[in-house]
Amino acid sequence: DSEGWQIDSRVQQAMGDVLVIDKPTFGSCLLADHVAELAEQEELEITLCGLCTDICVVSNALLLKAHLPETKIRVAANCCAGVTPESHAAALKTMQMCQIEMVYTVQNAFGRKE
Repeated sequence: DSEGWQIDSRVQQAMGDVLVIDKPTFGSCLLADHVAELAEQEELEITLCGLCTDICVVSNALLLKAHLPETKIRVAANCCAGVTPESHAAALKTMQMCQIEMVYTVQNAFGRKE
């Protein structure tokens, strides 16, 4: 066992008062359920980033899209990395085929115009 799965304390401190969901595996049904509850209260746009693109990011993106098919979901592709460059690219392609938008700048990731 390693602590590599934990959010670095400096990142957590910079995030401030946010909900952190510890997921038991690579995909989180709890996350999808929580976000679906939020979507009942207001229109959402979701941007994901993280490691590994080809394991956790793709799993959570597809779970969210399945729970919220009409919600705009983006992945900040240049803020992700896969196990290999090839598997990273394959995961991005998989998400694109499932109507998840890829963005490559911080401005685009958060819905701002460049």
